[in-house]
Amino acid sequence: MARRQHRYLGFMALGLVMLSPAAGKAQDPDDLAPYKMLRSLQFVQDSVVAGDHSAGEMQRFMLGTIDERLRTADTKIFDDDRNVDAALIYTMSGGNPQTLEYLIAHDVDGYFDNRVTDVLRKYLTGKGLLVAKTLEETAREYRDKKIGPYLALIGGNVLVATKPTDALDLYDQARLAAPGTIVEEAALRRSLAICVDKGMLDKGLAYSQRYARRFLHSPYASQFADLFVKLVVANDRDVKPQDVVDILSFMDAPRQREVYLRIARAAAIAGKPELARMAVEHVQLLGAGTDNAFGPLADFYGGMAGLPTEDIDQAAKNVSGINGEMLSPRDQALQAAARSVAEQILRAPDPASLTQASDPNTSHQEITSDKAAAIAMQAGAPGAHPEPVPGGVASTGQNQDTDPSFNAFVTTSRSKLDAIDGLLAQEGNEQ
Repeated sequence: MARRQHRYLGFMALGLVMLSPAAGKAQDPDDLAPYKMLRSLQFVQDSVVAGDHSAGEMQRFMLGTIDERLRTADTKIFDDDRNVDAALIYTMSGGNPQTLEYLIAHDVDGYFDNRVTDVLRKYLTGKGLLVAKTLEETAREYRDKKIGPYLALIGGNVLVATKPTDALDLYDQARLAAPGTIVEEAALRRSLAICVDKGMLDKGLAYSQRYARRFLHSPYASQFADLFVKLVVANDRDVKPQDVVDILSFMDAPRQREVYLRIARAAAIAGKPELARMAVEHVQLLGAGTDNAFGPLADFYGGMAGLPTEDIDQAAKNVSGINGEMLSPRDQALQAAARSVAEQILRAPDPASLTQASDPNTSHQEITSDKAAAIAMQAGAPGAHPEPVPGGVASTGQNQDTDPSFNAFVTTSRSKLDAIDGLLAQEGNEQ
């Protein structure tokens, strides 16, 4: 129902701007001022991040309509500064970059600020770093203008790699000047990405809470969830469980379970059992009193994290307790790896491997250095003397007569564990 209402409002907004204020009759799009058309585009884009994903088609229609209007309109429309701003905002809102080139080429009256158009052209062609300083200065100069939030947003995008702190400042400027819009959604999400990369836990949690309160239904909310999980797992020693609970409390139960499962999985792979257990507990609590389909999966992740702990028996049961057919291919590989590790840890040692490899000294006679040298001379090459080895044990130059089953166990275990380490490392990089 909410989605239908959003869609209806989007089309209604478009209809309103196409009505003549005086006569109340439908107005030809060719007679509409670009700034009025831009309002509809902004409304539609804001509806998308508010959860009306069906408005995406309307967004494409509006972009195409505004593009045609800007190319065919008489340049005198730019006597109105609102139309100049509309053209620039259109360009920064996913519009056709070639339209900006067209407008600049036909701007004989100097309607457009050359500094703004120059930085936009560089940014849109992937050369933003060449004008990073100018873009930052221009964004701050125009901060109270209509184009201010958009300039701040793309300025942050340019500076994020070289000056992340300045990028955060520009993102803050953008979101504060355009609350509740697609600009704020993008600024919050990209600010969180910086915090994850730089280990800025407190700021990251603050941005996460704002995003969770405003944009949980955005089509980009999955990116936010991935970033939030990375922030929590990377800072597991400092993050408070209650902070995680408070932020996720803005979500409905299914979304909470999904994020907690992501945390449990990432924590299990990263070898952080306490965080994994916390996430598993919340998955189970959210499913209490219901047919919790995610309960076994949560236990599986908890079991993976619990393998190195004292309660390995229960952890091994949790790992094996879930049907592999219920798991994704990646989780099936994790299950196989975890089972192999558990089997190696729980396997009883072969009694034969604990026996002496050579005959004991039944005579209880002390082996003097002369006798040891003589034994070594008989076992080694003629004329060879044993080389000193730290710890006082001489090397005889011959392989020790160890238990074959023990050798096989060591070789097999080493190859399995190397393969598991490689798999888990790959899984960790994918997170």
